[in-house]
Amino acid sequence: MSSENIVQVINYVAWVVGIGLLLWLFIDAIRVETTYDRELLVSSVEGEIEKEIMGHEEAAKY
Repeated sequence: MSSENIVQVINYVAWVVGIGLLLWLFIDAIRVETTYDRELLVSSVEGEIEKEIMGHEEAAKY
């Protein structure tokens, strides 16, 4: 296998990884948008998301 072929394979692998990461980013963004209320996501109150996830007041300490 020549060095040009190795470079081409690495290039294709990098494209596949990049496209996979992009798809994961979009899927995760859609999942977050459908899981949490928009007002919670844009809230500036620290610990609100943790409190909702854990379901109790102790999470607000973190």
